[in-house]
Amino acid sequence: MIAVPEHTATGHPDPNEPHVPRPAASEDYPGRHRADPGGLSVWATAQSTGPVQRRGRYVPESVKHPARMLPAIAAHAVRAYTQPGDLVLDPMCGIGTTLVEAVHAGRDAFGIEYEPRWSNIADANIRHAHDQGAIGRASVIRGDATRLMSLVPAALNGQVALVVTSPPYGPTVHGLVRPGADGVVKYDDRYGEDKGNLAYRDLTGLADGFAQILAGCATLLRPGGAVVVTARPWRKRGELVDLPSAVIAAGLRAGLTPTERCVALLAAVRDGHLVARPSFFQLQQVRKARAGGVPMHLIAHEDVLIFIKGPSGSGTEVVA
Repeated sequence: MIAVPEHTATGHPDPNEPHVPRPAASEDYPGRHRADPGGLSVWATAQSTGPVQRRGRYVPESVKHPARMLPAIAAHAVRAYTQPGDLVLDPMCGIGTTLVEAVHAGRDAFGIEYEPRWSNIADANIRHAHDQGAIGRASVIRGDATRLMSLVPAALNGQVALVVTSPPYGPTVHGLVRPGADGVVKYDDRYGEDKGNLAYRDLTGLADGFAQILAGCATLLRPGGAVVVTARPWRKRGELVDLPSAVIAAGLRAGLTPTERCVALLAAVRDGHLVARPSFFQLQQVRKARAGGVPMHLIAHEDVLIFIKGPSGSGTEVVA
């Protein structure tokens, strides 16, 4: 299938984000999702745009986070891998997308967030979900998820049914844009100013830190519990940075077993074609590459990497 840009009412691709659908009703996520080992598992998670998906469901300040998870991805994972009343964790929860989708689905959830700015917005989103009738309970712990076991009560060891999270992406896909006197101005493109944030590490440092986080998650997971990680590659000075492979290696180091590799669409399916909804930065990068003779294409999906904790697995302590 060929991905082509979708246009807004003004005739231009939406510059502000790679989009995702509004979380659907429960009948859109029936049963438990398991990939066919002989085929490809595709999650149709962008039939409507990200702004439409979040409208009214999240507080307006949520748009300021530079790398929001698509709500339909979190919603699909929660419904596919858990049952009502189960406990869900996002160790890098940002504005609380995983937590919001979990409580709307009748699950309980908690998250870890390093930056106070985003944890405050996550708290506001949880309150907003409850105001809308969500029955699940959720809370946010402020701290460094690489020290997960020092932040979470020991009573929760072995109690988590599902972890849903995403590591920080490359800075070229972050932020919003607006026209300025000297051209396009980029804003809201940083996780924060604290260089201790995992987002500021190179790929090796990021993988080491993420392995530590997953090791903590493995201790908190119940036997048979699942970890769902969304990741996508990015380009740095023209070279592809293979984040999904680094995530798989981190999961193995943490003592988890990879079981599925799925595709979560960032594009809508229309009449047998993919309708891409790229960010301004993706379009700019692809145009520059093609002008330089590099046949680069728009990214129309995220990898969804699923790990499980075996019956006797307790995770492996990872030292960076």
